[in-house]
Amino acid sequence: MTEITETDAFGRLTAYCAASEHCRAEIVEKMQRWGIPYASIDSIVERLIQEKYIDEERFCRAFVNDKYRFAKWGKVKIGQALRLKKIPPTTYLPFLNEIDDEEYLSILQGLLSTKKKSVHAENEYELNGKLVRFALSRGFEMKDIRRCIDVSDENEYSE
Repeated sequence: MTEITETDAFGRLTAYCAASEHCRAEIVEKMQRWGIPYASIDSIVERLIQEKYIDEERFCRAFVNDKYRFAKWGKVKIGQALRLKKIPPTTYLPFLNEIDDEEYLSILQGLLSTKKKSVHAENEYELNGKLVRFALSRGFEMKDIRRCIDVSDENEYSE
């Protein structure tokens, strides 16, 4: 295995960070896998931050947006994923709170209506239990799930 120099690692990481958003923890983990010494890791990371290749707030904004719009994750799951990436709550909570409630609930409503078609249940109680467990596993909060299940129940009775 060839030794990666600090200059070579910095060049590779600038290209990596320019292609997509990455947080500090991802970059450090990548360099550790490459076998770069810890002193060099710290200096490379600091230089990447100074040159704006790594920006935790920009990363959080993109991560939150992508995960709730495209992966259809709830706020709880997004927060847990960001904590696993060693990002402090003070950094990511403002971006979670920026999520539009109507859009968020419509995503949850769409997930629940799609899931409802594939769930086999003997009664309404069992169906709602399975839908609640599904939505909780996607990281949605119980208060939001309850609002969507109540809304869907009202729509069924009014037709």
